[in-house]
Amino acid sequence: MQWMVGDVKATTGLKGVGDFIGKTIRGKMTKESSIKPEYTGTGTLVLEPTYKHILLLDVDEWDQSLVIEDGLFLACDSGLKHKAVMRSNLSSAALGGEGLFNLGLTGQGVIALESSVSREELIEIELENDELKIDGNMAIAWSGGLEFTVERSGKTLMGSAASGEGLVNVYRGTGKVLMAPFLQ
Repeated sequence: MQWMVGDVKATTGLKGVGDFIGKTIRGKMTKESSIKPEYTGTGTLVLEPTYKHILLLDVDEWDQSLVIEDGLFLACDSGLKHKAVMRSNLSSAALGGEGLFNLGLTGQGVIALESSVSREELIEIELENDELKIDGNMAIAWSGGLEFTVERSGKTLMGSAASGEGLVNVYRGTGKVLMAPFLQ
């Protein structure tokens, strides 16, 4: 927060010791801030300047469940529930260099993400019982209902190594993936 005017109040959003412990653990797992300030009331709230792009995503348009890449969370509506989303297999964390958990949001409301790429440059892929394979961490957000794994690009380890691709991020099912045109 840089400044605010009007009847705007800032709180920690903590609901006791148990809530603090849970948010601290989730923050460590998802590499996001443990304590996110909550602002309520009417007025104007101005955030600190950034050299990145601010993306506003309506979680309702993602079947009310959205998972985001580490480090992109900026703010969201208070009605959205936060949770740590564990990868579907350990290889996706260990081999993919992606970490074991991501931040997931469920419910109705808008989330603000901080991106090095403008919304116009991002690529939105819609999957219908299909799969998307991406070489690198170009996906910045995906529907919570998609299965995410890291797999060999070819049928065999030798084939994957020979192709030069190695491991790829795989998103399976029905939902959407928001992807940058280059590695983040």
